[in-house]
Amino acid sequence: MSEKAIKIIAFFKFREMGGQSELADLKEKLVHLLHETGVRGTIIIASEGFNSTLCGEPQAIDNIIPRLEGLLGASLDPKVSFHDLPPFRKIDVQIRPEIVTLRRSVDIGLGKGTHVSPTDWNTVISDPDTVILDARNDYEFRVGTFEGAINPQIERFSELPEFVARELDPAQHKRVAMFCTGGIRCEKFAPYLRSLGFETVYQLDGGILRYLEMVPKEESLWRGECFVFDERISVDHSLNKGSAADLSGRHAEKDS
Repeated sequence: MSEKAIKIIAFFKFREMGGQSELADLKEKLVHLLHETGVRGTIIIASEGFNSTLCGEPQAIDNIIPRLEGLLGASLDPKVSFHDLPPFRKIDVQIRPEIVTLRRSVDIGLGKGTHVSPTDWNTVISDPDTVILDARNDYEFRVGTFEGAINPQIERFSELPEFVARELDPAQHKRVAMFCTGGIRCEKFAPYLRSLGFETVYQLDGGILRYLEMVPKEESLWRGECFVFDERISVDHSLNKGSAADLSGRHAEKDS
């Protein structure tokens, strides 16, 4: 197979997806579709929405997107990258309580108006009065992050509220800009911060992956590589497979 013959897409959306019976029926249809098209990867569905990263030959990916939109009842805005080999080997469709686990009740609607385009992100985080919060895990931060970003030193996303309660104060930290890999964690955490009374909250629209796609390397404030949850381990600023070690230990566990 020629270099970069595999197309990788990541997408998510918060929307009402129905109860357990509807989700079980949807899971069956999604598994059938992935088997039929030869596309591999993970799709997580919950009553609050869906989250997915998939890979396949470019034509298969292009063909499956409208069919996924029909099944999921939503338009997709996938983040795209390429690799020489499939970074996913299996089909994995899961039903979970949340598509990203925070274990806090969140009104997603409070996130309206918090999104910042990648092309405007440098201006936001260059403001010295802005707290730059990396909403990812410690091992992701150590692979790469934005200049000036805070590392909450968490092992899982559900620990981030505890960090905020200890270290941030709405009365003192009036401008908080947060980011994550593809945007889904921030989509949930930005409204959570708004509910706590933080005055101005920003989230990087599309996450780090969209920033790397849109912002030229010579203008970038990103340092290092971006950890991804597949066999590539990380991607560089050109969204090619990076050279970072697997600090998460996820692949070592799979191989043991």
